[in-house]
Amino acid sequence: MITKLFVRGMLAGLLAGLLAAVFAYAVGEPEIERAIALEEAAASSPGHAAAHSGAETGDHSHDGAAAGGHSHDGAASGGHSHGEDALVSRDGQRFGLFLALALYGLAVGGLFALAYAAVRGRAGPRSEPALAVTLAAAAFVAVVLVPFLKYPANPPAVGDPGTINERTVLYLVAVAVGILSVAAGAATHRYAAGAEPRLRWLAAGACTLLPVIAAWILLPEIGEVPRGFPADLLWDFRIASLGTQAVFWLGVGTLFALAARGRVPASRVPSPA
Repeated sequence: MITKLFVRGMLAGLLAGLLAAVFAYAVGEPEIERAIALEEAAASSPGHAAAHSGAETGDHSHDGAAAGGHSHDGAASGGHSHGEDALVSRDGQRFGLFLALALYGLAVGGLFALAYAAVRGRAGPRSEPALAVTLAAAAFVAVVLVPFLKYPANPPAVGDPGTINERTVLYLVAVAVGILSVAAGAATHRYAAGAEPRLRWLAAGACTLLPVIAAWILLPEIGEVPRGFPADLLWDFRIASLGTQAVFWLGVGTLFALAARGRVPASRVPSPA
């Protein structure tokens, strides 16, 4: 049974990943192109060129032949590039978007199936399709929405390459907080089964929100958006990023639920004679 659930989850995740990639390509790619054009325009401005010219280049360079860190034109540039000498062309990056989200879907879909098997018959709705949708919604809140509220996604040209490790660690901490918060809320809702429904939901909501609010207050801010960066571009990119994840988790929950439709709930499966 676990093997069938695992395969079902991987297939649902794969299809959901491809759906999310289509959404990201249609909605997010125009914003990425705008951000790249803005970054390249800033890189070619006279003031920027003067700041980076000279015999010796530092960690952030646009003209050096062996520049390190962040570069657009260097022949042996590393890390991040959008110019003609980019390590990966824009077409390659677009293909990578579909490939990455497909692989991400396979992996997350398998983990989703294992989580579904763990709670099936123990918590959540008794109906298998309803359980799949509920679990996907909880995963979206824990893994995507809670971290997004503190550390929303930024387009290219936003963010200091020197702080990428710090930003990654803080984002993972926010993900952990989201998972623990949703788990705490679900556990409270389960163990308060004998309470009045309204009080039960209030207790579950409080146990979910309190850790999130505490983390939102205690975790440090990351303010690296350059002054003068177009607010509409920043907003549109973040909405597209959140929408991509919403499409993915909606796809996982819906496709998994469709596969589970018509099955006998675990709690009602007759025991063998």
